[in-house]
Amino acid sequence: MTVQLHTVDWTDPRAVALRAAMDDEIMPRYADRFENPDAADAAARAATFTIDPETMVVTLIATVDGVPAAHAALRMLGSEYELKRLVTLPDYRGRGLSKALIRAVEDAAADRGAPRLILQTGDRQPEAVRLYEHLGHRAIPIYPPYEAIWFSKCYERMLPA
Repeated sequence: MTVQLHTVDWTDPRAVALRAAMDDEIMPRYADRFENPDAADAAARAATFTIDPETMVVTLIATVDGVPAAHAALRMLGSEYELKRLVTLPDYRGRGLSKALIRAVEDAAADRGAPRLILQTGDRQPEAVRLYEHLGHRAIPIYPPYEAIWFSKCYERMLPA
């Protein structure tokens, strides 16, 4: 098995496809929480999930034997660096791809002088929570722009100076 990490553009078709696969897997877990929102809630949630490509500092994909298998990105969120859109396709889980991508994103943030890396996940993603906690991420309060997503779970990991 040959694993390679590639830095790509946010709009790279392989990165877009991996993020779409993530949405296809994760969104059904939360479908009931998005049913019948009022206009204000719908607008707030839409704004929360909108990503400005200009804020994406690094986008990485992992390939296994040349096949795109995992994705992670680093976003500049105000003055913070945030891990975004970490996903490993089901057929490739358990091979350390997510850990390798997290390390690469952490290195990219540290290289830019970030004291910590923050991230947001949801309460119906226990596998993500286990991974982050196993890697030493510490729970923090929900931070902007995720206040409209009351079921968010947010974390930080302090980075080496």
